[in-house]
Amino acid sequence: MASTSTRSARPPFNSSSPSSSSQANLRNQEDKLKGSTAARNPISVRLHKVLATNYDDPAIREALETLSDLYRNRDDVGKRASEEVGSSQTGGSIAVEKLTVGSGIAARARKNLRRDAEIKLTQSTQQFLKAFKEVDSKLDGLQEHIDAMQSRCDEAQGQLQSTNEECKSLLDRAGGLRSARHAVNDRQFAVDSFIIRFSLTENEINTLQSRDIQVDANFFRTMRKADRIIQDARVLMSGDEGPSKAGVEIISTTSQQLEQGYDKIARWCALEFRQFVRDAQLDVSPLMREAVKWLRNRPELLTDALSVLAQTRQATLLNTFMDALTRGGPGGIPRPIEIHAHDPLRYVGDMLAWVHQAIAGEREFLEALFDVKGEDRMVGSVRIFKESEEEEWIQDLMDKAFEKLRSPLRLRVRQTIRSQESSITTYKVANLLTFYNTTMQRTIGEKAGLSNTLNEISDEAYGVFFDTLEAQARNLARTILPDNQDVQPPATLLDHTQILREIISVYTGSLLGNESMDEKREGFRSVLDLTVDASISMCSSVADARKVQKPTWDKDTFLLNCLDHLLVVLRPHDFADYKVKALQDEIESRADLLASDHYQNIIHEAGLADCLAVCNDKTSNEPLSHIGAMQPRELASHLQAFAQWLSSPDVVRSPRLAHLNDQRLADRVHREALRSLAAAYEKVCVEVRKPENRYEAANTVLGGARPFGSLNALRQIMGVGEGSG
Repeated sequence: MASTSTRSARPPFNSSSPSSSSQANLRNQEDKLKGSTAARNPISVRLHKVLATNYDDPAIREALETLSDLYRNRDDVGKRASEEVGSSQTGGSIAVEKLTVGSGIAARARKNLRRDAEIKLTQSTQQFLKAFKEVDSKLDGLQEHIDAMQSRCDEAQGQLQSTNEECKSLLDRAGGLRSARHAVNDRQFAVDSFIIRFSLTENEINTLQSRDIQVDANFFRTMRKADRIIQDARVLMSGDEGPSKAGVEIISTTSQQLEQGYDKIARWCALEFRQFVRDAQLDVSPLMREAVKWLRNRPELLTDALSVLAQTRQATLLNTFMDALTRGGPGGIPRPIEIHAHDPLRYVGDMLAWVHQAIAGEREFLEALFDVKGEDRMVGSVRIFKESEEEEWIQDLMDKAFEKLRSPLRLRVRQTIRSQESSITTYKVANLLTFYNTTMQRTIGEKAGLSNTLNEISDEAYGVFFDTLEAQARNLARTILPDNQDVQPPATLLDHTQILREIISVYTGSLLGNESMDEKREGFRSVLDLTVDASISMCSSVADARKVQKPTWDKDTFLLNCLDHLLVVLRPHDFADYKVKALQDEIESRADLLASDHYQNIIHEAGLADCLAVCNDKTSNEPLSHIGAMQPRELASHLQAFAQWLSSPDVVRSPRLAHLNDQRLADRVHREALRSLAAAYEKVCVEVRKPENRYEAANTVLGGARPFGSLNALRQIMGVGEGSG
């Protein structure tokens, strides 16, 4: 009993393990006990083993929980004990008695643990055997059922084999029927596709054959389909076996339908072209553009339709032009062109501007109609006409559209030109015509009828202009200078050159800027030759007539002043360079004549004319000192007169040359005359110094007056260099 109470006082085995600190104390006590007790007995060993046991191991904890379930309550334990006692040896009553005692359950459980475990195992085994017995009985029934099913499966397998043999023939027959159906479907699809590709539907046929002239996008889709059918059908005609019957029939039927479509397009175009009767924005619809594109495949139909368009546009442009001349725009704005008939330049310019604008608009309309892309070019640049069928149609239609416009334009321009008396106005009109003619030709071409009309009236304007110039030249030739006229250019020449200046200004203003020098020179050559030559001829005839009337009148100075005036007018213009050179050559030749005449005048004024004449006319062997003005006394008198002349202002500037407008030319003429005078004085001095002329003290004779026989001194006095021209 003492041992039982001691064990029951310990913590139960399923409680939590002692803490680490308590275990450390136990180990220390154990070490002390081991050290103090020399002898070891079984109790101490067992005690030490129990104390050293670690209950943290999961396996130990699981075993203890199993044992706890085994002895969960005392009733269960007593029941098991009674069952055990009833089936085992005697003495069970004592064990039951002991187990029912509540305070001794744990002790008895420790004592009877093996037996209780065996009893538990035996009970479990009996339960397994009972369950297996039931499974075995079920397996026997299942085996019988499987055997029955196997017999049935064998019977069904035989039936299935016979059925498979019968179905195989049915499947083979069905496969053949399926293949035949596929072949029929393929043929049906091919036939349907052929019909769709090579024939028109009823609606499409009605679209082409309908008497309704309306044309829309659906109509052109049908036309494209019919044309494609014909093109594809031609492939059927190119086989190795020759043309097929189907191809011939398809082409024949579809061609008839397509021709009906072409006729419908032609009628629709003619109807639409008749609507273009106003000079508003001529918009070309995509349907119209495509219709013309289709008709280009039938030139005869397109020609008929375009004839309607040409007649419509011809009448429209004529009526619009006449309205612009007489009525003006809507509401009188812009004002009628003929209201400016008193101003010829504006009148002609307004008419040509209207025509030019109409040409540009008509060109854009026709380019849009034939779907021609306009070339990228700057305004006013030359249009390059490409050789194409579209360009031929456009030029032909434009030529016809402006056909009736040519007559009223020609009539009014001619009346304006012929009514002018001023050559400047006529020339301005002629240049305006030339400008618009060049500009319009870049749009309608040089061969157009309107271009020919503009060429005719331009030539006529220039003809009137030149007639006016010739009349002015004839009037210029009849010029008579008054008695008090000096050597300056006459008023008639000044008026004539003023007209020439204005004509040159008009000409330079009409240039486009891309002309070469030869083109500019040739463009004004006829005007320049006529006006300048008439001026020179007038000056020469007047100078000759004036010289006869007044011998003292200075003809050369008058001519040089007139030529210089013409040169001043022409020199700023590069295209007149050839005429400027001719005038300069004429001036040079006239200047040489004037220099020679001026020398003759000053040598007489200087008193050396008689002496030089004697020197030049000597033919005999008689010494010069015995001949006329070269005698010593006469010579001294002439040399004295020469010295007095050298002291006069005439040496620096001649009063006669002061009337020349070109002072540089006057200085050059005077210097040339002075050089000739110096040469004459030198010749006199040389002759005096010659021994054969028998002058006593020749140096004394020459040294009696300036320049004392020194040629260098003479040149210094006159201011001329030696040997310079």
